[in-house]
Amino acid sequence: MDQVDVAVKEIKSPWGTVNVSSSTCSLTDVMSEQLAKQLHEECNSFTNCHNVDLPSIQQNTDTSSDLILAEMLQMEFDREFDVQLRREEKKFNGESKVSISFENYRMIHPFEESDSSAEEVDWQDTRHDPYRLEKPTITPKKGFAGKGKNITTKHDEEVCGRKNTARMDNFAPEVHVGDGISMDLKLSNHVYNALKRHCQTEQRRSARLHERKEHSTAEQAVDSRTRLLMYKMVNAGILENINGSVSTGKESVVFHADGGSFGEMVIPEECVLKVFKTTLNEFKNRDKYIKDDYRFKDRFSKLNPRKVIRLWAEKEMHNLTRMRNAGIPCPEVVILKKHILVMSFIGQNQVPAPKLKDAVLNSEELKKAYYQVLQMMQQLFQQCNLVHADLSEYNMLWHDGQVWLIDVSQSVEPTHPHGLEFLFRDCRNVATFFKKAGVSEAMHEYDLFNTVSGMQISSDNETDFLAQIEALEKMNEDHVQKRSKKAFTNTSEDGPPLLNEDE
Repeated sequence: MDQVDVAVKEIKSPWGTVNVSSSTCSLTDVMSEQLAKQLHEECNSFTNCHNVDLPSIQQNTDTSSDLILAEMLQMEFDREFDVQLRREEKKFNGESKVSISFENYRMIHPFEESDSSAEEVDWQDTRHDPYRLEKPTITPKKGFAGKGKNITTKHDEEVCGRKNTARMDNFAPEVHVGDGISMDLKLSNHVYNALKRHCQTEQRRSARLHERKEHSTAEQAVDSRTRLLMYKMVNAGILENINGSVSTGKESVVFHADGGSFGEMVIPEECVLKVFKTTLNEFKNRDKYIKDDYRFKDRFSKLNPRKVIRLWAEKEMHNLTRMRNAGIPCPEVVILKKHILVMSFIGQNQVPAPKLKDAVLNSEELKKAYYQVLQMMQQLFQQCNLVHADLSEYNMLWHDGQVWLIDVSQSVEPTHPHGLEFLFRDCRNVATFFKKAGVSEAMHEYDLFNTVSGMQISSDNETDFLAQIEALEKMNEDHVQKRSKKAFTNTSEDGPPLLNEDE
């Protein structure tokens, strides 16, 4: 058959029937090159009339070279291979918490500019820096390069070095790591791990210091537990209100408050809250004043600072009670709550009485103050059986024409292993102050010690005097142990007032 009739089918369309004119051609015409060229030209004219844009890669890429075409085909194949790898990786891992990565099997070409993640991009990329002098060093990518000659893995020294440098940005803000401009810094794993351990140690230490500061009484501030105790005193009516800080010392913070009314308790109009600091950093040698005191020796616990502070506050309360019963001018104890001691206020209208070193006194008043201090020291030693242990012009107030003693939490009894040494130190402080103030009647420290204690120690130098005092203290050690046993059995005959008697 020389000619083949081509049947034309009707094409159905929603806009109606389209009538296509029938055309007949022979098999020879179909197989001819002229017909192929005609069909190709018609296809190109159809593309141009519809303005269809080809991909930018095909328009801008020179395809005259077979090598470039081969590289493009290889890149397209690698992309499809990478997509297939990711699909297999996702299917393999599923919802498992432990995942396996196929990243090392990816086909990466050195000339390819991939859209990698932030972890794979060099942290100090300065390609757009107009002031750079050298070409930027780019971190090599993981995988195969070229025809398998160069293989780069995550364990590469250069890759690890730059990534360790980038990870330094995750350190604490106080660690200065620099901004990385104009320097190619690479840290080995050994150096990076050492820096990381150091930063973690510093963070833990800083957290401990912060926690200790938050849970301890600091200068002109109190912790949450102390504030809660103060609020409870106000809510109970013991205090009307708390006005603010009056003074701050090495062992406590003193607040002024207005007294309230609490049942039959007599509360002064003006009070002070002595809040003992709940940290031993401010007064590290505090334990030597309390651990050898027979009243608190069995209750002393060096392992619990808060219990030590409570004993410290309780000790001052008992010492003030003894002094008050002996008629020595001192604050009156109102109430004790853990480490907060409420006392009467020495002063007027929220203005505390001046310390003896700050008070402006004439010669007669200084002479009167000296004899009063001498009398109080004798009463404290002989009647109260106490040694102040920190007596100086800083712990004596001048109010209503007389001297008042304060801060007796460290006061000990003469039978303390260092009691006589503390007394000699007090006598030296008092004698030195009044001599400098111009009181001619002030006795020498040796004579003052003998007058207060009633002893007759004679010596011309301080070394021999202290040696005799230490000898007396050693002789009293056995006597102290006997009294400590009698104190808790309430069978003491001639000893000092017992703890129960003070309460």
